[in-house]
Amino acid sequence: MTKSLNTGGEIDSFCTKCKILLNHRIIAMVGNLPVRVECSTCGSHHNYRPRAPGEKAPKAAKAPSTVTRTASKSSASRPVGGVRAAAVRAEEERLGRVKLWEKSVSGKTPAEFRPYGVGEIFAEGDLVRHTKFGDGIVTRILDSRKVEILFQAEPKTLAQGLE
Repeated sequence: MTKSLNTGGEIDSFCTKCKILLNHRIIAMVGNLPVRVECSTCGSHHNYRPRAPGEKAPKAAKAPSTVTRTASKSSASRPVGGVRAAAVRAEEERLGRVKLWEKSVSGKTPAEFRPYGVGEIFAEGDLVRHTKFGDGIVTRILDSRKVEILFQAEPKTLAQGLE
């Protein structure tokens, strides 16, 4: 049974301060992958490291081999099915997010932005200044401990109200 990962949840990670694999709280995720964690022992914040430096990743079991087909010359050069349409939709969504971010952030003074911290509680529409991701706007409150913030590059799911 695998445990689903959530912002504010716990995970084992290599602590760069304690120099050992310990229990950590997830404070930032990109997609379904944790990127920043807080050590439950020493309290330091660092990037998520699933294993100690120098340790090799566990080998994945090989899937049974299947017969593969090679594409003909004419079909290899053109996109398959709706791949192009999906790429166009993804680019339109990205441009829409960039326009929303620009509209929300442009013309604002630095005093209007709240500094991000895992202990802060945010409301939808709050302007946030993150040390790594820059300026952003809170687009959704996912639950009492998670918030989605739209930054210039992409939206991020971050922790809130943890301290």
